[in-house]
Amino acid sequence: MRIGVLTGGGDCPGLNAAIRAIVRKGIDHHGHAMVGFRDGWRGPLENAYSELTPQSTRGILPRGGTILGTSRTNPFKREGGPEQLKENLAALHIDGLIAIGGEDTLGAAARLHGDHDVPVVGVPKTIDNDLGATDQTFGFDTALHVASEAIDRLHTTAESHNRVMVVEVMGRHAGWIAFHSGLAGGADVILIPERPFDVDEVCSLIARRHSSGPSFSIVVVAEGALPLEGTMETVSAGTDEFGHERLGGIGHRLEREIEERTGFETRATVLGHTQRGGTPTAFDRVLATRFGIAAIDAASEGRWGTMAALRGPAVELVPLADAVAQLRTVPDAEFEVAKTFFG
Repeated sequence: MRIGVLTGGGDCPGLNAAIRAIVRKGIDHHGHAMVGFRDGWRGPLENAYSELTPQSTRGILPRGGTILGTSRTNPFKREGGPEQLKENLAALHIDGLIAIGGEDTLGAAARLHGDHDVPVVGVPKTIDNDLGATDQTFGFDTALHVASEAIDRLHTTAESHNRVMVVEVMGRHAGWIAFHSGLAGGADVILIPERPFDVDEVCSLIARRHSSGPSFSIVVVAEGALPLEGTMETVSAGTDEFGHERLGGIGHRLEREIEERTGFETRATVLGHTQRGGTPTAFDRVLATRFGIAAIDAASEGRWGTMAALRGPAVELVPLADAVAQLRTVPDAEFEVAKTFFG
């Protein structure tokens, strides 16, 4: 068989580990030819590709990012996109695709398979950890370690300067990074997209803490966290090809609001793309490798329309449509654990 591979959406640590696993087992064990498409769905739409071999993927296991490049190209936003993609795959004698991505990339893959009969197997990746069909996605563990270390470092400067430090982390619809890093880093307030917040309540928690002795506080906020309607102004930065609002700025808005309402000196730090970059943790390397192996095995068996997923300790195949049917968000019961330490 001749199998194509692409990586779409935001980059994250572990992508190269997944590519390496797919290529090594695809060629060495199954005897396939492997093709790497460039920049997500742009590759098969525009015939941007290169042959992948064990030699070309050697040494990439510990590297962050993706050797294939990535983009947020949406094949359904181009006129005749799905038909053009199918024609290009046929011309290149591609028997099927392995799409490595998050909600948007795999959502497009599910539509291409279900509505246009494109043979696709999915591999879940996202630092947001918000895909409903898998217990965890690779990339999350690395992002969590980056955020937790940053919070640890900010504790010392917050205490030294008697400041409130607002730490903005990634998380559009799900607050897993904010929740876990805040809990691990001893945050005094954690704000997540699942729970709209009252800025007055945030300020009250900080004031209560300061009145009890400590003269500094740490607030961790996910980029997608929203205030209750009418309690605080927010700013929109437009949308991408999948219709998602471009986020960022909530940390600096909170910085101003907290300082104005409490009188406490406040500073914001936006971790941004540092959470996506750098060397993947050992956990993410292993999980990405396991997903890659499961995906190439599924493609070899013709089990199109499926996705590799972590279920407990095992990697299983689930319907690709299930991966994007529902986001995996922070349950209220789990968030209550963190609330114990607020204020």
